[in-house]
Amino acid sequence: MNEPQVHVGILFEPQIAFELLAPYHINGQEVSGTQVVSYDNGSILWNGALYQELLFTPLTDATSSFELFDVTIGINFHWERKENQRFLGSLKFIVEHEKLTGINVIGVEDYLTSVISSEMSAKASLELLKAHAVISRSWLLDKLNITKQPDGKTEVRPSAPTFYVTDSEFIKWYECDAHIHFDVCADDHCQRYQGITRASTPLAAEATSSTRGEVIMSDGNVCDARFSKCCGGAFEEFASCWATVSHSYLQKKRDSQTNTELPDLRIESEADRWIRTSPEAFCNTTDKQVLAQVLNNYDQETTDFYRWKVTYEQAALSKLIFERSGIDYGQIIDLIPVERGVSGRLIKLKIVGSKRTMTIGKELEIRRTLSASHLYSSAFVIDKVDTVEGVPGQFILTGAGWGHGVGLCQIGAAVMGEQGYAYDEILLHYYIGATIDKLY
Repeated sequence: MNEPQVHVGILFEPQIAFELLAPYHINGQEVSGTQVVSYDNGSILWNGALYQELLFTPLTDATSSFELFDVTIGINFHWERKENQRFLGSLKFIVEHEKLTGINVIGVEDYLTSVISSEMSAKASLELLKAHAVISRSWLLDKLNITKQPDGKTEVRPSAPTFYVTDSEFIKWYECDAHIHFDVCADDHCQRYQGITRASTPLAAEATSSTRGEVIMSDGNVCDARFSKCCGGAFEEFASCWATVSHSYLQKKRDSQTNTELPDLRIESEADRWIRTSPEAFCNTTDKQVLAQVLNNYDQETTDFYRWKVTYEQAALSKLIFERSGIDYGQIIDLIPVERGVSGRLIKLKIVGSKRTMTIGKELEIRRTLSASHLYSSAFVIDKVDTVEGVPGQFILTGAGWGHGVGLCQIGAAVMGEQGYAYDEILLHYYIGATIDKLY
């Protein structure tokens, strides 16, 4: 097969300003310089004319680039901000939800060079960058339904529901299949992709080129290669975070080669003990040199991610949960763990209020409900203090890890790279029983 192209949704605004930094073609014209497109009653307004779609294609693919102004990064995270970003490839505009969507059309390999420089620092070790190139390629090609089928056909998986609700439960999970008119978005919802804004080093380019076309596979299919910042010492299973599907390569395991024993963290007492201590693991590190290789400058604003603590006053928590969920629980009487996954992450949490009681899940919905942005993870235990007439004055959450904990742990993988593990050893540590194959 040939290298595929990917359509990446970058920007979603009523008006988008951008600059073509080299000559581009559109509708038989050659254009360059600063441009503005605007939403106008179901169409795209550009240069005084209305269009249903616009596609700017570069004259020279290898060198032509464009810059989008005021791109939002870190959507709904504590470090959300806007910045100008530059991209290679083509620029497409479509109409969606009474706004314009700016889409970058680019080859998979150029996309990946940016992803591994956006998700981490391009200064990371070569073995870590190679590992990340393989999993980012695998995740993407899985989303594009690119598989190595014996009959040469493309496997198309039916879409599954992403939530269910009853009078007493609200269970929701978040997938990239919400994107209908492009393949993936450019933010943490899919994979961070910031074009050539974060200048990639020769090492990042080498990591992509030296693993060109390589993916991790299981049972003849490209793996759904999930990854997160810090697993907290134990890998979570796929079904704890998304649809109730079991992947043999995304299973329970401790993030260590020297200590492989892992308690059953689905049991509340075991989870409590695990989360309140600091067990040995690859990702249990405070080495600033390693962390600087993994985390970009805005991610380094987050500290104490292996084990962390958050305190909520009663009034603030009640207000926060109402604002985030739209449900008025009244005063928060209790937060009760209902179900945990194999890493200790909560799959279901019961919120007991003076007006309403509801069980919520899965892990990201819990994190979204209990934070103005995203709580670091759902692997936490709860302490109530200053209780008066059954109403706690404070809730203290003590937690573990950063992210969903499924698949590759970026900080753990960085430590492995520094300790001399090769990229294939890193991959096969995190994706259990998988193989590495070359698709193109």
